[in-house]
Amino acid sequence: MRIALLDDYQRVARQSADWHRLPAGCALQIFHERLADEDEAARLLADFDVVMALRERTLFPASLLERLPRLKLIASAGPRNAAIDMAAATRLGIVVCSTAGGPRSTTELTWGLIFAVVRRIPQEHHALRNGGWQSSVGTELAGKILGTIGLGVIGTQVAGVARAFGMRVLAWSQNLTAERAAECGAELVGKDELLRRADVVTIHTRLSERTAGLLGAAELALMKPTAFLINASRGPIVDEAALIDALRHRRIAGAGLDVFDREPVAAGHPLLALDNVVVTPHLGYVTHEVYHGFYGETLDNILSYLRGVPQRVLNPQVWEHRRRAD
Repeated sequence: MRIALLDDYQRVARQSADWHRLPAGCALQIFHERLADEDEAARLLADFDVVMALRERTLFPASLLERLPRLKLIASAGPRNAAIDMAAATRLGIVVCSTAGGPRSTTELTWGLIFAVVRRIPQEHHALRNGGWQSSVGTELAGKILGTIGLGVIGTQVAGVARAFGMRVLAWSQNLTAERAAECGAELVGKDELLRRADVVTIHTRLSERTAGLLGAAELALMKPTAFLINASRGPIVDEAALIDALRHRRIAGAGLDVFDREPVAAGHPLLALDNVVVTPHLGYVTHEVYHGFYGETLDNILSYLRGVPQRVLNPQVWEHRRRAD
């Protein structure tokens, strides 16, 4: 049984789980560099039975899965993975397992971005190191309005912190009810109203066909020129070109971004040059605690699969396809 751990850029996989628990006959290989394209992925992964997908760093479309005839299990880190063609995996008899997520780490980073952008902490840090002193005037959060798009686990945690800072909380999502919003200390409003009223808009909804491009030029134009946008969810939820235009022309005050349309972000990306943007390289889940959870539960998933009792299976329909193949 050959097992590949992909995209270990930070070289944390080896120490984040007790891989010695793998039985004899299992060969573990860790890939530290990003696979360049589908052809390279097909070539390098052709002889592996199990692949660990670290979040959505490597894409697994049907065209790649069909070129990996030995692949039996994709052990995906996190509760879901939009980069895996689940229908194709099921059709091909490939089991896809998941792990728990790390919502608290993303909540904490969201607030780090909020503080950084409204008080211009990175800019003041840089200015002070270069001989400056008090080069900007910040904004207090007490008495302001936080608007959260999405009120799931992370959105609820973010809302709780907002109330602790004396902020009012507005919330919207496609399926949110007034009762659920009230339980979380938030007021349910329409999306447009949220954008018009909020001083800080933060995004906590998953990327899907319904949410891709959810905030475009028309939606950003509803925001106050003093308002800030925070995105630690997924880049394509916001129209990146429209956001760059709004920031360049100061139609909104600033943005704190942990996610982008394409990751890693290329050198020279226009968002990296804007002085009213704070950017981080998709750090929402990048903590020691989350990595230990990802790799530890992935190891458990692999061991369970080898015992013939897979757990945390995302595509249970795969068993029907396997029976047909047998």
